[in-house]
Amino acid sequence: MSGSGGRPHLAIPGPSIMPDRVLRAMNRAAPNIYAGELPDMMPDLISDLCKVACTKGRAAIYIANGHGVWEAALANTVAPGDSVLALATGRFGHGWAEVAAARGLTVETLDFGRRSAVDAARIEATLRADKAHKIKAVLATHVDTSTSVLNDIAAIRAAIDAAGHPALLMADCIASLACDRFEMDAWGVDVMIAASQKGLMTPPGLGFVFFNARAAKARAALDRVSKYWDWTPRAEPELFYQYFGGTAPTHHIYGLRAALDMLLEEGLENVWSRHDMLARAIWTACEVWGADGPLRLNVSDVARRSRAVTALSLRAPDGQRLRDWLEAEMGVTLGIGLGMATEDDPDATGFFRIGHMGHLNAHGLLGVLGSIEAGLLALDIPHGLGAVGMAARSIAKQR
Repeated sequence: MSGSGGRPHLAIPGPSIMPDRVLRAMNRAAPNIYAGELPDMMPDLISDLCKVACTKGRAAIYIANGHGVWEAALANTVAPGDSVLALATGRFGHGWAEVAAARGLTVETLDFGRRSAVDAARIEATLRADKAHKIKAVLATHVDTSTSVLNDIAAIRAAIDAAGHPALLMADCIASLACDRFEMDAWGVDVMIAASQKGLMTPPGLGFVFFNARAAKARAALDRVSKYWDWTPRAEPELFYQYFGGTAPTHHIYGLRAALDMLLEEGLENVWSRHDMLARAIWTACEVWGADGPLRLNVSDVARRSRAVTALSLRAPDGQRLRDWLEAEMGVTLGIGLGMATEDDPDATGFFRIGHMGHLNAHGLLGVLGSIEAGLLALDIPHGLGAVGMAARSIAKQR
C-alpha cells in the first residue's frame, strides 16, 4: 500500500513549492498589456525586487531561466576577446564559465572542487598576477545548487580589492536569493543574477540581473550589445513592453508580485532566519543518520553549507533507490545528484539533494525528514536512529 496520496511534496532545489497565494494570483484571465493594473504595478515590483537583493542599483527582467541571465550579465559588461575569472565549486560555476567561453571570452577557471568553498587567497594571487588587468570580471556562484557549497561573496570582494584589481564582481544568486543571506551593496557586488523558480517561489521563466553604477559604466563602454540582451531599455523603459524586450510574461508578473508581498511581509531577516533554522534541522538529522551508516553531508564545514539546498551521498546506487522509493511510496521528490558523477559512480546514483528553499515551514520539513527515514528503513540502508526527533529538538531550541 502506497502512502503517496494527496498533494505531492517537491523537495528539490527548484522549481520550489509554489504557495497557494502565488497560484491564486496567477489564476486569472489574460490582462490588458497596454494600460491599467499590469503596467502600473511595474515600478513598485522593480523596487521590491531590489529590496530583496539589498541593492539601490537597477534591475532588468528577462523572460529566461538562469542560463539566460548568465548570458545577459556577460553581454552587458564584457566583449568577445576579453578575459574573465570563473570560480567553480560545482557544476553551475563551470556552467557559467562555459557560457562565457561560448561568447568568445577568454576564461580562466579556478576550480575548488565539489566539497570546498572558494579560497580568497588564491583569487587575490591570481588577480595580482594579472598586471595588465586583462581580467574584466570575476564570476562567483553564491550557492552552487549541485554541491550545496555556500561561498563568501564579501571575502571575494575583499580579495579583489586587496589585489588592487578593477574587475567587476558578478554573483550568481539563482539558488540563494531569499534563502541564504545576501546583501548586494554591502558586499560590493557589481552584478547579481537570480531567477524566479527558487527562493522567489514563482514558476520558472523569469530571470533577473541587478547591476550598479560600475557595471552600467562597463555597459556604456561596449561598442554594441545585442538588442534582446541589452539591459538599458529594460532597466530604464519608456514603454511597458521594454521591461521584457517584447510581450510581457503576464501571469508570471502577477505570481511574482504575490511572492514579493509574502517575502516583504515576513521580513528578509525572518526569511533568512527561517531558512537557517530549517537547514540546521536537516543537518542534525543527517549527522544522526550518518553516525551509523554510509550517509554523508557533501559539505563538512557548517559555515559553507547553503541554507537552500543540501547535497548528500550514500553508497551507489542507494541514492537513486531512495529517491525512487520516496516518490513512489511517500509522494516526496528529492533532487538528483546533478554534476556529482565520479569514476566509481559514473551515473551519480549514490548522490541526492534535499531542496529546502522558499515556501517551506517546520512541519513540512519534518515530514520530508520522516519520509526519508521511512525510506532508509524500507530499503535496509544502514543509518543511525532518532534523527527526526533530534531534528525536532533542533527546531525547538532555535525558537
